[in-house]
Amino acid sequence: MKKALVHLTAADEIMGNLIQRVGRCGLKSPAFKQTGRQVAFAALVEAVVYQQLTGKAASTILGRVKALYPKRAFPRPIDIAHTSDDQLRAAGLSRAKVAAVKDIAAKTLDGTIPTVAQIVRMTDDEIVQRLTTIRGVGRWTAEMVLIFMLGRLDVLPSTDYGVRKGFAAAYGHKELPSSEALLLHGEKWRPYRSVASWFLWRAAEIKVDL
Repeated sequence: MKKALVHLTAADEIMGNLIQRVGRCGLKSPAFKQTGRQVAFAALVEAVVYQQLTGKAASTILGRVKALYPKRAFPRPIDIAHTSDDQLRAAGLSRAKVAAVKDIAAKTLDGTIPTVAQIVRMTDDEIVQRLTTIRGVGRWTAEMVLIFMLGRLDVLPSTDYGVRKGFAAAYGHKELPSSEALLLHGEKWRPYRSVASWFLWRAAEIKVDL
């Protein structure tokens, strides 16, 4: 992380000022306690639950889903597969999200979703390509898995509202940047675009005065 911060500060003065203002980066290296497909399954289910919701609302719904399985910290794919749509809807999931988590469960069981041992050997693009075959899992969701589950350092979720908002705030733009413009500017952040994204998320949350 120290190397990433040095690189970003040298490559982009405004990003360097943002890093200085925000302080320590909260991204953590992955520490897998499981070796099978459960890690990716849980990460994908959580990412789908959080789609288009505030963190508080999504956390509440995820808690209700997990409460359906009191004997487990997190449900297994087989548990979700055997849960009725009505039960998942009652926990707060939309019809689209119920269909998505059911498909995540099915594709975990049929081997579409890779194990930890497989996924750590795959490139970012290979992972995105594999995960986006799942219903309800688009590129954004796959990118969240890359950043927060796998600890991949060079991911720039250019369609993410928070990243775009943070960029506009930090760089003094009145309008949100297009995905293309953000990707173009982000070239100078390689190979640490995930770290830059984390700081842009923070810039979207605080009053930035650079």
